[in-house]
Amino acid sequence: MADEVTLPQTCQISSDQVVNDEGGFVWTVDDMVRVKRFLCLGSEGGTYYSSEQKLTEDNVQCIRRLIADGKGKDVVDVICQFSLEGRTAKQTSILYALAVCVRRGDLDTKQHAYSVLGKICRIPTHLFQFVEVCDKMGETTGWGRAHRKAVSAWYTSFASDPIRLAMHVTKYRKRNDWAHRDLLRLAHTKPSDDAIGLILRYVVKGIHKAKSMYCKNHDEDDDQSPFGKVLAFLEAVEEVRTSSDENRVMDLIKQHRLVREHMPTELLGSVGLWRVLLEQMPLTALIRNLGKMTSIGAIEAGNQQEGQVVKKLSDKTLLKAARIHPFNVLVAFKTYSSGKGDRGKLIWNPTKKIIAALDSAFYLSFKFVEPTNKRYLLAVDVSGSMGCSVLGTRIISCREAAAAMMMVTKRTEEHSEVVAFSHKLTPLNVAQGHTLDAVVKTMCSLPFCATDCSLPMVWAKRNNKKFDVFVVYTDSETYAGAVHPTEALRQYRKQSGVWDARLIVCGMNSNGFTIADPDDPGMMDVVGFDSAAPETMRSFIMGDI
Repeated sequence: MADEVTLPQTCQISSDQVVNDEGGFVWTVDDMVRVKRFLCLGSEGGTYYSSEQKLTEDNVQCIRRLIADGKGKDVVDVICQFSLEGRTAKQTSILYALAVCVRRGDLDTKQHAYSVLGKICRIPTHLFQFVEVCDKMGETTGWGRAHRKAVSAWYTSFASDPIRLAMHVTKYRKRNDWAHRDLLRLAHTKPSDDAIGLILRYVVKGIHKAKSMYCKNHDEDDDQSPFGKVLAFLEAVEEVRTSSDENRVMDLIKQHRLVREHMPTELLGSVGLWRVLLEQMPLTALIRNLGKMTSIGAIEAGNQQEGQVVKKLSDKTLLKAARIHPFNVLVAFKTYSSGKGDRGKLIWNPTKKIIAALDSAFYLSFKFVEPTNKRYLLAVDVSGSMGCSVLGTRIISCREAAAAMMMVTKRTEEHSEVVAFSHKLTPLNVAQGHTLDAVVKTMCSLPFCATDCSLPMVWAKRNNKKFDVFVVYTDSETYAGAVHPTEALRQYRKQSGVWDARLIVCGMNSNGFTIADPDDPGMMDVVGFDSAAPETMRSFIMGDI
Protein backbone atom coordinates (compact mmCIF):
# COMPACT_ATOMS: atom_id res chain seq x y z
CA MET A 1 0.00 0.00 0.00
CA ALA A 2 1.45 3.36 -1.04
CA ASP A 3 0.44 5.15 2.15
CA GLU A 4 2.04 2.63 4.48
CA VAL A 5 4.91 4.02 6.56
CA THR A 6 7.60 1.91 8.17
CA LEU A 7 10.56 3.25 10.13
CA PRO A 8 13.75 1.62 11.43
CA GLN A 9 14.39 1.30 15.15
CA THR A 10 17.00 3.95 15.89
CA CYS A 11 16.67 6.48 18.65
CA GLN A 12 18.69 7.95 21.51
CA ILE A 13 17.44 8.20 25.05
CA SER A 14 17.33 11.51 26.86
CA SER A 15 17.69 12.14 30.57
CA ASP A 16 14.01 12.76 31.21
CA GLN A 17 12.78 9.54 29.61
CA VAL A 18 12.52 5.91 30.70
CA VAL A 19 12.61 2.64 28.83
CA ASN A 20 9.27 0.85 28.82
CA ASP A 21 8.64 -2.90 28.61
CA GLU A 22 8.79 -2.91 24.81
CA GLY A 23 12.21 -1.31 24.87
CA GLY A 24 10.99 2.13 23.81
CA PHE A 25 11.67 5.55 25.25
CA VAL A 26 8.73 7.17 27.00
CA TRP A 27 7.90 9.51 29.84
CA THR A 28 6.25 8.42 33.05
CA VAL A 29 2.89 10.03 33.74
CA ASP A 30 2.16 12.23 36.70
CA ASP A 31 1.02 10.21 39.74
CA MET A 32 -2.44 11.80 39.71
CA VAL A 33 -2.86 10.95 36.02
CA ARG A 34 -1.93 7.37 36.75
CA VAL A 35 -4.41 7.24 39.64
CA LYS A 36 -7.13 8.44 37.25
CA ARG A 37 -6.16 5.71 34.79
CA PHE A 38 -6.38 3.18 37.60
CA LEU A 39 -9.82 4.43 38.65
CA CYS A 40 -11.18 4.19 35.10
CA LEU A 41 -9.34 1.14 33.79
CA GLY A 42 -8.39 -0.81 36.92
CA SER A 43 -5.74 -3.53 36.88
CA GLU A 44 -7.92 -6.63 36.54
CA GLY A 45 -6.30 -9.09 34.18
CA GLY A 46 -3.05 -7.11 34.03
CA THR A 47 -1.56 -5.88 30.76
CA TYR A 48 0.50 -7.45 28.01
CA TYR A 49 3.67 -6.88 30.05
CA SER A 50 2.54 -6.63 33.69
CA SER A 51 0.64 -9.02 35.91
CA GLU A 52 -2.49 -7.87 37.71
CA GLN A 53 -0.73 -7.97 41.07
CA LYS A 54 2.26 -5.93 39.85
CA LEU A 55 0.01 -3.38 38.16
CA THR A 56 -2.08 -3.00 41.32
CA GLU A 57 1.00 -2.59 43.51
CA ASP A 58 2.42 0.09 41.21
CA ASN A 59 -0.84 2.05 41.30
CA VAL A 60 -1.10 1.75 45.07
CA GLN A 61 2.39 3.20 45.35
CA CYS A 62 1.21 6.21 43.33
CA ILE A 63 -1.60 6.81 45.81
CA ARG A 64 0.77 6.45 48.76
CA ARG A 65 3.24 8.93 47.24
CA LEU A 66 0.46 11.46 46.77
CA ILE A 67 -0.63 10.97 50.38
CA ALA A 68 2.96 11.39 51.56
CA ASP A 69 3.13 14.65 49.57
CA GLY A 70 0.12 15.98 51.46
CA LYS A 71 -2.34 15.36 48.62
CA GLY A 72 -4.38 12.63 50.29
CA LYS A 73 -7.58 14.68 50.44
CA ASP A 74 -7.15 15.57 46.77
CA VAL A 75 -6.95 11.87 45.94
CA VAL A 76 -10.16 11.23 47.89
CA ASP A 77 -11.88 14.08 46.04
CA VAL A 78 -10.86 12.60 42.69
CA ILE A 79 -12.08 9.14 43.75
CA CYS A 80 -15.43 10.63 44.82
CA GLN A 81 -15.74 12.71 41.64
CA PHE A 82 -15.07 9.77 39.32
CA SER A 83 -17.56 7.63 41.22
CA LEU A 84 -20.38 10.18 41.43
CA GLU A 85 -20.03 11.24 37.80
CA GLY A 86 -20.17 7.64 36.60
CA ARG A 87 -16.75 7.93 34.94
CA THR A 88 -15.68 4.38 35.76
CA ALA A 89 -17.03 1.15 34.30
CA LYS A 90 -16.45 -0.79 37.50
CA GLN A 91 -16.35 0.28 41.13
CA THR A 92 -13.60 -2.23 42.01
CA SER A 93 -10.68 0.16 41.52
CA ILE A 94 -12.64 3.04 43.08
CA LEU A 95 -13.22 1.02 46.25
CA TYR A 96 -9.66 -0.28 46.31
CA ALA A 97 -8.26 3.24 46.06
CA LEU A 98 -10.62 4.44 48.81
CA ALA A 99 -9.49 1.55 51.03
CA VAL A 100 -5.85 2.56 50.46
CA CYS A 101 -6.72 6.07 51.67
CA VAL A 102 -8.39 4.62 54.75
CA ARG A 103 -5.72 2.07 55.63
CA ARG A 104 -2.57 3.84 54.45
CA GLY A 105 -3.52 7.49 54.73
CA ASP A 106 -2.77 10.10 57.38
CA LEU A 107 -5.50 11.18 59.80
CA ASP A 108 -6.93 13.90 57.56
CA THR A 109 -7.01 11.58 54.56
CA LYS A 110 -8.71 8.80 56.55
CA GLN A 111 -11.36 11.13 57.96
CA HIS A 112 -12.08 12.57 54.53
CA ALA A 113 -12.28 9.09 52.99
CA TYR A 114 -14.75 7.89 55.62
CA SER A 115 -16.85 11.05 55.17
CA VAL A 116 -17.55 10.18 51.51
CA LEU A 117 -18.08 6.45 52.04
CA GLY A 118 -21.87 6.74 51.75
CA LYS A 119 -21.63 8.69 48.49
CA ILE A 120 -19.33 6.10 46.88
CA CYS A 121 -20.87 2.92 48.30
CA ARG A 122 -24.31 3.48 46.86
CA ILE A 123 -25.36 -0.17 47.06
CA PRO A 124 -24.44 -2.92 49.54
CA THR A 125 -22.22 -4.67 46.96
CA HIS A 126 -19.91 -1.66 47.06
CA LEU A 127 -19.93 -1.63 50.86
CA PHE A 128 -19.11 -5.35 51.03
CA GLN A 129 -16.24 -4.92 48.56
CA PHE A 130 -14.86 -1.96 50.49
CA VAL A 131 -14.95 -3.83 53.80
CA GLU A 132 -13.29 -6.86 52.24
CA VAL A 133 -10.42 -4.84 50.78
CA CYS A 134 -9.95 -2.96 54.06
CA ASP A 135 -9.77 -6.23 56.00
CA LYS A 136 -7.21 -7.72 53.61
CA MET A 137 -5.19 -4.52 53.64
CA GLY A 138 -5.32 -3.94 57.39
CA GLU A 139 -2.10 -4.24 59.36
CA THR A 140 -4.02 -5.01 62.56
CA THR A 141 -7.10 -7.10 63.28
CA GLY A 142 -10.40 -5.70 64.47
CA TRP A 143 -12.47 -2.67 63.52
CA GLY A 144 -11.49 0.73 64.83
CA ARG A 145 -13.98 3.32 66.02
CA ALA A 146 -13.85 5.33 62.79
CA HIS A 147 -14.46 2.19 60.70
CA ARG A 148 -17.41 1.08 62.86
CA LYS A 149 -18.89 4.57 62.82
CA ALA A 150 -18.65 4.86 59.03
CA VAL A 151 -20.27 1.47 58.39
CA SER A 152 -23.04 2.19 60.90
CA ALA A 153 -23.66 5.56 59.29
CA TRP A 154 -24.18 3.83 55.94
CA TYR A 155 -27.24 2.01 57.34
CA THR A 156 -28.66 4.83 59.49
CA SER A 157 -28.32 7.38 56.66
CA PHE A 158 -31.50 5.94 55.12
CA ALA A 159 -33.70 7.28 57.95
CA SER A 160 -35.49 9.60 55.52
CA ASP A 161 -36.07 6.79 53.02
CA PRO A 162 -36.24 3.46 54.89
CA ILE A 163 -37.88 1.66 51.94
CA ARG A 164 -34.68 2.23 49.98
CA LEU A 165 -32.67 0.52 52.71
CA ALA A 166 -35.18 -2.34 52.78
CA MET A 167 -34.73 -2.75 49.03
CA HIS A 168 -30.96 -2.74 49.39
CA VAL A 169 -30.72 -5.35 52.13
CA THR A 170 -33.18 -7.71 50.42
CA LYS A 171 -31.79 -7.28 46.90
CA TYR A 172 -28.11 -7.56 47.86
CA ARG A 173 -28.12 -10.00 50.74
CA LYS A 174 -24.57 -11.30 50.45
CA ARG A 175 -21.46 -10.58 48.39
CA ASN A 176 -17.78 -11.53 48.66
CA ASP A 177 -18.51 -13.81 51.64
CA TRP A 178 -19.90 -10.85 53.59
CA ALA A 179 -23.51 -10.43 54.66
CA HIS A 180 -25.35 -7.54 56.30
CA ARG A 181 -25.51 -9.55 59.50
CA ASP A 182 -21.72 -9.59 59.66
CA LEU A 183 -21.35 -5.85 59.16
CA LEU A 184 -24.06 -4.93 61.65
CA ARG A 185 -22.57 -7.10 64.37
CA LEU A 186 -19.02 -5.85 63.82
CA ALA A 187 -20.10 -2.21 63.59
CA HIS A 188 -22.46 -2.41 66.62
CA THR A 189 -25.00 -0.41 64.64
CA LYS A 190 -27.79 1.27 66.59
CA PRO A 191 -30.95 2.12 64.62
CA SER A 192 -31.99 5.74 64.39
CA ASP A 193 -35.74 4.97 64.46
CA ASP A 194 -38.17 2.05 64.47
CA ALA A 195 -38.38 1.73 60.68
CA ILE A 196 -34.61 1.34 60.41
CA GLY A 197 -34.63 -0.85 63.52
CA LEU A 198 -37.21 -3.18 61.93
CA ILE A 199 -34.99 -3.58 58.85
CA LEU A 200 -31.82 -4.23 60.82
CA ARG A 201 -33.57 -6.68 63.14
CA TYR A 202 -35.00 -8.44 60.08
CA VAL A 203 -31.50 -8.79 58.64
CA VAL A 204 -30.08 -10.29 61.82
CA LYS A 205 -33.00 -12.29 63.24
CA GLY A 206 -35.62 -12.67 60.51
CA ILE A 207 -39.09 -11.26 59.94
CA HIS A 208 -40.87 -12.87 62.91
CA LYS A 209 -38.46 -11.65 65.59
CA ALA A 210 -38.30 -8.24 63.95
CA LYS A 211 -42.09 -7.93 64.14
CA SER A 212 -42.25 -9.15 67.72
CA MET A 213 -39.74 -6.53 68.77
CA TYR A 214 -41.05 -3.48 66.91
CA CYS A 215 -44.72 -4.03 66.00
CA LYS A 216 -45.99 -3.70 69.56
CA ASN A 217 -45.67 0.08 69.26
CA HIS A 218 -47.21 0.29 65.77
CA ASP A 219 -50.41 -0.57 63.96
CA GLU A 220 -49.56 -3.43 61.58
CA ASP A 221 -52.44 -2.45 59.29
CA ASP A 222 -51.14 1.09 58.83
CA ASP A 223 -49.38 0.83 55.46
CA GLN A 224 -49.07 4.60 54.98
CA SER A 225 -46.52 5.40 57.67
CA PRO A 226 -42.78 4.79 56.97
CA PHE A 227 -42.83 1.90 59.44
CA GLY A 228 -45.95 0.38 57.89
CA LYS A 229 -44.54 0.64 54.36
CA VAL A 230 -41.33 -1.09 55.42
CA LEU A 231 -43.23 -3.87 57.17
CA ALA A 232 -45.48 -4.46 54.15
CA PHE A 233 -42.45 -4.53 51.85
CA LEU A 234 -40.51 -7.03 53.99
CA GLU A 235 -43.55 -9.28 54.30
CA ALA A 236 -44.00 -9.19 50.50
CA VAL A 237 -40.35 -10.14 50.00
CA GLU A 238 -40.72 -13.09 52.37
CA GLU A 239 -43.92 -14.23 50.69
CA VAL A 240 -42.37 -14.12 47.21
CA ARG A 241 -39.29 -16.08 48.28
CA THR A 242 -41.39 -19.17 49.06
CA SER A 243 -44.26 -18.70 46.61
CA SER A 244 -45.04 -20.88 43.61
CA ASP A 245 -48.12 -18.85 42.61
CA GLU A 246 -47.01 -16.93 39.51
CA ASN A 247 -50.02 -14.60 39.47
CA ARG A 248 -49.60 -13.71 43.13
CA VAL A 249 -45.91 -13.00 42.60
CA MET A 250 -46.66 -10.72 39.64
CA ASP A 251 -49.18 -8.79 41.77
CA LEU A 252 -46.56 -8.28 44.49
CA ILE A 253 -43.99 -7.15 41.92
CA LYS A 254 -46.35 -4.44 40.70
CA GLN A 255 -47.44 -3.42 44.19
CA HIS A 256 -43.99 -3.24 45.84
CA ARG A 257 -41.70 -2.78 42.82
CA LEU A 258 -39.86 -6.00 43.55
CA VAL A 259 -36.90 -6.98 41.36
CA ARG A 260 -35.39 -10.12 39.87
CA GLU A 261 -33.23 -10.79 42.93
CA HIS A 262 -36.39 -11.21 45.02
CA MET A 263 -37.79 -13.94 42.75
CA PRO A 264 -37.71 -17.67 43.56
CA THR A 265 -35.44 -19.59 41.18
CA GLU A 266 -38.20 -21.89 39.93
CA LEU A 267 -40.15 -18.92 38.51
CA LEU A 268 -37.27 -17.33 36.58
CA GLY A 269 -38.26 -19.20 33.41
CA SER A 270 -41.66 -17.51 33.31
CA VAL A 271 -42.21 -15.22 30.31
CA GLY A 272 -45.04 -13.38 32.05
CA LEU A 273 -42.94 -12.75 35.15
CA TRP A 274 -40.08 -11.24 33.16
CA ARG A 275 -42.45 -9.01 31.21
CA VAL A 276 -43.84 -7.62 34.44
CA LEU A 277 -40.32 -7.10 35.79
CA LEU A 278 -39.31 -5.32 32.58
CA GLU A 279 -41.99 -2.64 33.02
CA GLN A 280 -40.13 -1.10 35.97
CA MET A 281 -36.67 -2.65 35.56
CA PRO A 282 -33.73 -0.27 36.22
CA LEU A 283 -31.58 0.36 33.16
CA THR A 284 -28.49 -1.40 34.52
CA ALA A 285 -30.49 -4.53 35.26
CA LEU A 286 -32.19 -4.31 31.86
CA ILE A 287 -28.85 -4.30 30.02
CA ARG A 288 -27.60 -7.19 32.14
CA ASN A 289 -30.68 -9.33 31.51
CA LEU A 290 -31.30 -8.68 27.80
CA GLY A 291 -29.95 -12.09 26.82
CA LYS A 292 -32.06 -13.94 29.38
CA MET A 293 -35.28 -12.17 28.43
CA THR A 294 -34.67 -12.76 24.72
CA SER A 295 -33.73 -16.41 25.21
CA ILE A 296 -37.02 -17.31 26.88
CA GLY A 297 -39.17 -15.25 24.48
CA ALA A 298 -40.08 -12.39 26.81
CA ILE A 299 -38.50 -10.10 24.21
CA GLU A 300 -39.11 -10.83 20.53
CA ALA A 301 -38.70 -8.84 17.34
CA GLY A 302 -41.70 -6.55 16.91
CA ASN A 303 -43.35 -7.14 20.29
CA GLN A 304 -44.20 -4.53 22.92
CA GLN A 305 -41.26 -5.49 25.14
CA GLU A 306 -38.75 -4.86 22.35
CA GLY A 307 -40.22 -1.38 21.98
CA GLN A 308 -39.87 -0.77 25.73
CA VAL A 309 -36.20 -1.77 25.63
CA VAL A 310 -35.40 0.39 22.60
CA LYS A 311 -37.15 3.40 24.16
CA LYS A 312 -35.17 3.10 27.40
CA LEU A 313 -31.83 2.61 25.63
CA SER A 314 -32.51 5.70 23.50
CA ASP A 315 -33.21 7.93 26.50
CA LYS A 316 -30.06 10.00 27.17
CA THR A 317 -31.50 11.38 30.42
CA LEU A 318 -32.23 7.89 31.69
CA LEU A 319 -28.72 6.72 30.74
CA LYS A 320 -27.18 9.62 32.62
CA ALA A 321 -29.36 9.18 35.72
CA ALA A 322 -28.51 5.48 35.88
CA ARG A 323 -24.76 6.26 35.54
CA ILE A 324 -24.52 3.75 32.71
CA HIS A 325 -20.86 3.68 31.70
CA PRO A 326 -19.97 3.51 27.99
CA PHE A 327 -17.79 0.45 28.50
CA ASN A 328 -20.65 -1.52 30.04
CA VAL A 329 -22.86 -0.59 27.09
CA LEU A 330 -20.11 -1.73 24.73
CA VAL A 331 -19.84 -5.08 26.54
CA ALA A 332 -23.62 -5.46 26.39
CA PHE A 333 -23.56 -4.65 22.67
CA LYS A 334 -20.85 -7.23 21.96
CA THR A 335 -22.48 -9.90 24.13
CA TYR A 336 -26.05 -9.40 22.93
CA SER A 337 -24.99 -9.24 19.27
CA SER A 338 -23.12 -12.54 19.62
CA GLY A 339 -26.31 -14.36 20.69
CA LYS A 340 -24.63 -16.15 23.57
CA GLY A 341 -23.30 -15.40 27.00
CA ASP A 342 -19.63 -14.98 27.77
CA ARG A 343 -20.02 -17.64 30.41
CA GLY A 344 -22.62 -20.38 30.71
CA LYS A 345 -24.83 -22.01 28.08
CA LEU A 346 -27.44 -19.30 27.51
CA ILE A 347 -28.17 -18.57 23.83
CA TRP A 348 -30.67 -16.29 22.07
CA ASN A 349 -31.61 -14.73 18.74
CA PRO A 350 -30.82 -11.01 19.07
CA THR A 351 -33.21 -8.51 17.52
CA LYS A 352 -31.88 -5.95 15.05
CA LYS A 353 -33.62 -3.03 16.75
CA ILE A 354 -32.05 -3.77 20.14
CA ILE A 355 -28.60 -4.20 18.55
CA ALA A 356 -29.01 -0.80 16.89
CA ALA A 357 -30.26 0.74 20.14
CA LEU A 358 -27.23 -0.59 22.06
CA ASP A 359 -24.90 0.79 19.38
CA SER A 360 -26.56 4.19 19.70
CA ALA A 361 -26.60 4.01 23.52
CA PHE A 362 -22.81 3.65 23.52
CA TYR A 363 -22.42 7.16 22.11
CA LEU A 364 -25.26 8.60 24.18
CA SER A 365 -23.61 7.38 27.41
CA PHE A 366 -20.67 9.77 26.94
CA LYS A 367 -21.05 13.35 28.08
CA PHE A 368 -22.36 15.46 25.23
CA VAL A 369 -19.58 17.40 23.53
CA GLU A 370 -20.02 20.07 20.90
CA PRO A 371 -17.72 19.76 17.87
CA THR A 372 -14.59 21.91 17.82
CA ASN A 373 -14.50 22.03 13.99
CA LYS A 374 -10.76 21.43 14.16
CA ARG A 375 -8.87 19.10 11.82
CA TYR A 376 -8.18 15.73 13.50
CA LEU A 377 -6.01 12.72 12.81
CA LEU A 378 -7.35 9.85 14.92
CA ALA A 379 -4.66 7.18 15.22
CA VAL A 380 -5.45 3.80 16.79
CA ASP A 381 -2.63 1.55 17.99
CA VAL A 382 -3.30 -2.03 16.77
CA SER A 383 0.02 -3.55 17.92
CA GLY A 384 0.40 -6.85 19.74
CA SER A 385 0.29 -5.37 23.24
CA MET A 386 -3.13 -3.86 22.46
CA GLY A 387 -4.56 -7.36 22.16
CA CYS A 388 -4.78 -7.81 25.94
CA SER A 389 -8.17 -7.51 27.58
CA VAL A 390 -9.36 -4.25 29.06
CA LEU A 391 -11.08 -3.93 32.44
CA GLY A 392 -10.80 -7.67 33.04
CA THR A 393 -13.35 -8.69 30.41
CA ARG A 394 -12.56 -11.43 27.92
CA ILE A 395 -14.84 -9.81 25.34
CA ILE A 396 -13.12 -6.45 24.73
CA SER A 397 -9.43 -5.94 23.97
CA CYS A 398 -7.53 -2.66 24.35
CA ARG A 399 -7.42 -2.53 20.55
CA GLU A 400 -11.20 -2.76 20.29
CA ALA A 401 -11.70 -0.32 23.15
CA ALA A 402 -9.41 2.18 21.42
CA ALA A 403 -11.42 1.82 18.22
CA ALA A 404 -14.61 2.48 20.16
CA MET A 405 -13.16 5.63 21.77
CA MET A 406 -12.00 6.80 18.36
CA MET A 407 -15.53 6.42 16.98
CA VAL A 408 -16.87 8.79 19.62
CA THR A 409 -14.66 11.60 18.32
CA LYS A 410 -15.20 10.57 14.70
CA ARG A 411 -18.96 10.96 15.10
CA THR A 412 -18.49 14.38 16.72
CA GLU A 413 -15.83 15.93 14.50
CA GLU A 414 -16.62 16.28 10.79
CA HIS A 415 -13.06 17.18 9.78
CA SER A 416 -11.27 14.03 10.88
CA GLU A 417 -9.29 11.19 9.33
CA VAL A 418 -8.56 7.78 10.83
CA VAL A 419 -5.43 5.63 10.69
CA ALA A 420 -4.37 2.39 12.35
CA PHE A 421 -0.73 1.79 13.17
CA SER A 422 1.77 -0.55 14.76
CA HIS A 423 5.09 -1.10 12.93
CA LYS A 424 3.44 0.49 9.88
CA LEU A 425 0.52 2.83 9.29
CA THR A 426 -2.68 2.13 7.35
CA PRO A 427 -5.28 4.82 6.55
CA LEU A 428 -8.84 3.73 7.24
CA ASN A 429 -12.01 4.91 5.56
CA VAL A 430 -14.32 5.41 8.52
CA ALA A 431 -17.46 7.32 7.57
CA GLN A 432 -20.01 8.90 9.91
CA GLY A 433 -22.54 6.17 9.21
CA HIS A 434 -20.23 3.23 9.85
CA THR A 435 -21.14 1.07 12.81
CA LEU A 436 -18.75 0.38 15.65
CA ASP A 437 -18.93 -3.34 14.96
CA ALA A 438 -17.82 -2.91 11.34
CA VAL A 439 -14.89 -0.67 12.28
CA VAL A 440 -13.73 -3.02 15.04
CA LYS A 441 -13.79 -5.98 12.66
CA THR A 442 -11.67 -4.08 10.13
CA MET A 443 -9.10 -3.10 12.74
CA CYS A 444 -8.88 -6.54 14.28
CA SER A 445 -8.09 -8.00 10.84
CA LEU A 446 -5.02 -5.79 10.32
CA PRO A 447 -1.49 -7.22 10.68
CA PHE A 448 0.35 -5.92 13.70
CA CYS A 449 3.76 -6.19 15.31
CA ALA A 450 5.78 -3.78 17.48
CA THR A 451 4.70 -0.18 17.98
CA ASP A 452 5.91 3.13 16.59
CA CYS A 453 3.73 5.95 17.92
CA SER A 454 5.56 8.54 15.80
CA LEU A 455 4.03 7.16 12.60
CA PRO A 456 0.85 9.34 12.63
CA MET A 457 2.91 12.57 12.71
CA VAL A 458 5.49 11.24 10.23
CA TRP A 459 2.73 10.16 7.82
CA ALA A 460 0.99 13.54 8.07
CA LYS A 461 4.29 15.35 7.40
CA ARG A 462 5.22 13.12 4.47
CA ASN A 463 1.81 13.53 2.83
CA ASN A 464 1.54 17.30 3.50
CA LYS A 465 -1.61 16.82 5.60
CA LYS A 466 -2.94 19.69 7.69
CA PHE A 467 -4.11 18.68 11.17
CA ASP A 468 -4.75 20.75 14.27
CA VAL A 469 -5.02 17.74 16.58
CA PHE A 470 -3.43 14.31 16.70
CA VAL A 471 -5.23 11.85 18.99
CA VAL A 472 -3.28 8.65 19.61
CA TYR A 473 -5.14 5.77 21.28
CA THR A 474 -2.41 3.55 22.72
CA ASP A 475 -1.00 1.74 25.75
CA SER A 476 2.27 3.72 25.19
CA GLU A 477 4.25 0.49 24.81
CA THR A 478 6.31 1.89 21.94
CA TYR A 479 9.81 1.29 20.65
CA ALA A 480 10.04 4.83 19.15
CA GLY A 481 11.63 4.29 15.75
CA ALA A 482 13.76 6.84 13.90
CA VAL A 483 12.20 9.71 15.81
CA HIS A 484 10.39 10.01 19.12
CA PRO A 485 6.64 10.79 18.84
CA THR A 486 7.02 14.17 20.53
CA GLU A 487 9.92 15.13 18.30
CA ALA A 488 7.86 13.97 15.30
CA LEU A 489 5.11 16.38 16.36
CA ARG A 490 7.58 19.26 16.66
CA GLN A 491 8.95 18.49 13.20
CA TYR A 492 5.40 18.37 11.86
CA ARG A 493 4.61 21.76 13.37
CA LYS A 494 7.65 23.30 11.70
CA GLN A 495 7.11 21.68 8.29
CA SER A 496 3.32 22.22 8.12
CA GLY A 497 3.15 25.68 9.62
CA VAL A 498 0.49 24.50 12.08
CA TRP A 499 2.52 25.74 15.03
CA ASP A 500 -0.16 25.00 17.61
CA ALA A 501 -0.82 21.40 16.46
CA ARG A 502 -1.66 19.39 19.54
CA LEU A 503 -1.11 15.81 20.64
CA ILE A 504 -3.58 14.00 22.88
CA VAL A 505 -2.58 10.58 24.17
CA CYS A 506 -5.54 8.41 25.18
CA GLY A 507 -4.11 5.77 27.55
CA MET A 508 -5.86 2.43 27.24
CA ASN A 509 -4.46 0.75 30.36
CA SER A 510 -3.29 1.81 33.82
CA ASN A 511 0.47 1.57 33.33
CA GLY A 512 2.70 4.56 34.03
CA PHE A 513 3.87 5.33 30.51
CA THR A 514 3.05 8.14 28.09
CA ILE A 515 4.47 9.41 24.81
CA ALA A 516 3.34 12.98 25.58
CA ASP A 517 6.05 15.35 26.79
CA PRO A 518 4.80 16.68 30.17
CA ASP A 519 6.72 19.95 29.58
CA ASP A 520 4.99 20.70 26.27
CA PRO A 521 1.73 22.65 26.84
CA GLY A 522 0.47 21.38 23.49
CA MET A 523 0.45 17.75 24.62
CA MET A 524 -1.95 16.08 27.01
CA ASP A 525 -2.85 12.69 28.51
CA VAL A 526 -6.47 11.57 28.87
CA VAL A 527 -7.76 8.31 30.26
CA GLY A 528 -9.29 5.77 27.92
CA PHE A 529 -12.92 4.96 28.72
CA ASP A 530 -13.31 7.89 31.02
CA SER A 531 -16.85 8.93 30.09
CA ALA A 532 -15.74 12.57 30.40
CA ALA A 533 -12.72 12.10 28.10
CA PRO A 534 -14.33 13.77 25.04
CA GLU A 535 -15.29 16.77 27.15
CA THR A 536 -11.75 17.00 28.59
CA MET A 537 -10.24 16.78 25.10
CA ARG A 538 -12.48 19.57 23.81
CA SER A 539 -11.55 21.85 26.72
CA PHE A 540 -7.86 21.26 26.03
CA ILE A 541 -8.18 21.86 22.29
CA MET A 542 -10.19 25.05 22.77
CA GLY A 543 -7.69 26.36 25.32
CA ASP A 544 -9.98 26.17 28.35
CA ILE A 545 -7.46 24.03 30.27
